[in-house]
Amino acid sequence: MSRSENRQLAVASASLGPWRTAAGVGALVGGAALGVDVVTGHWSLDILAGPVGLGLFFFFLVGTVGGKLRRDTADRRLHRWAGAHPWRSALPAAGALWGLNTVSMMLLGGSGLFTALFGSLLPAGLLLLVAGVVGSVKKARKQI
Repeated sequence: MSRSENRQLAVASASLGPWRTAAGVGALVGGAALGVDVVTGHWSLDILAGPVGLGLFFFFLVGTVGGKLRRDTADRRLHRWAGAHPWRSALPAAGALWGLNTVSMMLLGGSGLFTALFGSLLPAGLLLLVAGVVGSVKKARKQI
């Protein structure tokens, strides 16, 4: 397969996740984090940046890992490709988290471009690590 075909399959494999559930979990975590910030009195102009970042992280975490663990998918070939390439299939979600978290840090947190870019690398890398390890373990268990 060519690089562009692999890229298209990686993006398409992102659709395998339980995204409605992920949206609920992300909203719940973000709302809880905002509630904690409001109750503890951490009032500032960037009060929304942290909760939005946490909500985005858990949204992509549940959606990506849930897609790797899901068995009831309609497209078995796409699911098989994602199972055979666990790290490649986790890249689109990590990239989306990196981009959206960067934008939220710049708009809501008042961070500069480079601070937001580098500050967003940690959650995106952590998402890639968790999703890649879950996919690799599932792949190894399937081969046994």
